Amino acid sequence: MLKNDTAWTLLRLVLAGLIAAHGWARLFAGAVPPFGTWLEGQGFPFGAAIAWGITLLEIGGTVLLAVRRFVLPLTLVYAAIYAMGIVLVHAKAGWFVVGLGRNGAEYSVLLIACLLCVGLQSRGK
Repeated sequence: MLKNDTAWTLLRLVLAGLIAAHGWARLFAGAVPPFGTWLEGQGFPFGAAIAWGITLLEIGGTVLLAVRRFVLPLTLVYAAIYAMGIVLVHAKAGWFVVGLGRNGAEYSVLLIACLLCVGLQSRGK
């Protein structure tokens, strides 16, 4: 059986890897400018700046998350970003990501729950 700290560390590192992959994929695919344009189309001012900020936070912030720095604030910000993704994109597609649906909210809900658990667990450490 894994010790509690080992299990939390594993979950924190997996989350850091998943979120970093999201940011790096957007960067390497050249998808940051289209993301910014899409955000502006949704009514957000400074869509390009927001898109770059989210992308850089997903890349750089996950390094801090992996080395256990600023865990609570980072997890709260990531949870807010993915909650907004549910509101703007995934809720309209339903619940399931694959199978009975496409591009739904279930993966984002799981990420948010894991992020909040890791963030709350880190308090006082």
